[in-house]
This record gives sequence, structure tokens and C-alpha cells, in this order.
Amino acid sequence: MKILLGLILAALCLPAVARDCVVVVMHGKWGGPKSPYLRVLAEKVQRACDIELREMPWSRNRNYDETYEAALAKLSDSVRIYREKGYKKIFLGGHSFGANAAIAYQATFGDIDGVIALAPGHSPYEMYQMGMNRSLIEAAKKHAAEGRPDALLEFTDLNQGERKTFSIRSDVFYSYFRPDGLGNMALSASQFKRPVPFMWVIGTMDPLYRGGSAYAYDKAPSNPLSKYVVVSANHAMTPEVASDQVFEWISRVRDL
Repeated sequence: MKILLGLILAALCLPAVARDCVVVVMHGKWGGPKSPYLRVLAEKVQRACDIELREMPWSRNRNYDETYEAALAKLSDSVRIYREKGYKKIFLGGHSFGANAAIAYQATFGDIDGVIALAPGHSPYEMYQMGMNRSLIEAAKKHAAEGRPDALLEFTDLNQGERKTFSIRSDVFYSYFRPDGLGNMALSASQFKRPVPFMWVIGTMDPLYRGGSAYAYDKAPSNPLSKYVVVSANHAMTPEVASDQVFEWISRVRDL
């Protein structure tokens, strides 16, 4: 009896840690779950919520092995599982291309509680306007009309000035690089299913910095907890430099 009483008292003395929120974080293009650019951010975020560092189709290992729609559908399955496990708040965030995906997800499914876009990247509309990928977009359309979505295209990808060439399925290429598709952040932000808290973080040395909040952030439905943050950082280091601000924002949204 004394042993049982002691165990009960010990349990009562333990700090109450409510892990009722989770943050799913997606890496940038050619990165991965263990991206060094996400390490500091992950360490701080997990003080507030559980965290999942998720590998996406644009990782260095996968090279676009499924369509954007399929990747978001799998995210939706994970969100449902988290809900079934009892998580009350689910945040979806990412760095660069991962930020693009967080925005696209809210426009497609709209069932998360907060969007975190860190140094958002991947701009197929701008690429198309500059004449990049136009012939490939037309080829992908042609293959789809012919019933050959699996026809391969030779594609040179661009990431912060670096280039990488590989073969890609026509339907997969089209899903990520069509100018008016899921990768168009301005369009996706305007199509959020509901006005959830939205955090956009951009570095002063990021190519997208000059676009300001009008580029996409202002197009999302208004929410009093949304926040546009500017930090002194380049594209790669933005998640680390902004990690304290992200932690504070998540903690605030979580508790409301």
C-alpha cells in the first residue's frame, strides 16, 4: 500500500506536459528531413509541440517521384491520423518548396490550424513568364491528351542558381510546374479554404523579398493571428534565424 501511495504521489509531482499539438515541417528542393537548415528550428519547435520532419517528392533522393496532388493527398492522410490520435492543433510548415506545399495544402484541403511559410520558394508562374519550361509544359499537355501521362521529359531543374537535369514523368512535371497550378503561391494563398493563422517569414537577402507581402501573403484570407515577418538572412538560413519567432508564434496560436 505504501509503495502504491508513493507511486501515486510521484506521478502527481511530475510536470504536466500537454503534447496536444503537432507541427509537420517540409524541407526545400533537393533537401531532406535531416536538412541542416531545419535543425535549429526543429529543436526549438519541439519545445512547444510534437514535430514531424517529412520527406517530400522534391528531396535529393526522390526527384519528383509522384505528382503534387498525390503528395498533398498523403499529407491529408497524415492530418487525419493526427486528429484521430487526439491532436487539437496541427500546423503545417516548410522551408522554400516546403513552404509552397504548406500553402498549397491549405488551398486544397483546408483542415489544418496554422500555416508556416519559411523563405517560400518555387515560382512556376514567374519561370513560365520568363520563357522557362514553356515547351515542356506544352509537351506535357500533349502527352496527357494522347493518354501518355507516363511519357518522360528531359528536365533541367533550377534551385537558387544551381541546376540539375533528370527525366521526369509528364504528369508529374505538369503538376509542379504549370504556371496556374498548385505551385503558384499567390493563387493558392487566395484560395485558402478557411482563414487560419498564416505566418510568412522572408529574409532580406532572399530573391522573393522584393515582392513584399503583396506577393502572396496579402492574398490569403485575413486572420488576427497571421504574421508577416522579415529577418536579416538569406534564403537558406531563414528558418534558423527566425526560429525563436516561429516558436513564439506557434506557442501563442497553440494556446488560443
